[in-house]
Amino acid sequence: MKPSSTSIVLIDDHEMVRRGLRALIHLEPDLVIVGEAATVRDGVATVERLAPQMVLLDVKLPDASVTEACRRLLAVAPKLRILVLTSYAED
Repeated sequence: MKPSSTSIVLIDDHEMVRRGLRALIHLEPDLVIVGEAATVRDGVATVERLAPQMVLLDVKLPDASVTEACRRLLAVAPKLRILVLTSYAED
């Protein structure tokens, strides 16, 4: 990882979404995915272990609300940047 790169952890319960994000982010030379998780619990552990600069977080996960997920993530990494993403077929 280059010193100027932004390290990212993906937290989304859908493998295909993580694959798509991984493919897109791989095209950006200054962004590096250092870990992934499918649940908030695993995401918090991954963030604590890997200390990324940013998390891409799905708004709807099976084990916690997005608000609770942000609280838990910031509790282990107070300087973490969190970008919340989602996609729905309907408005």
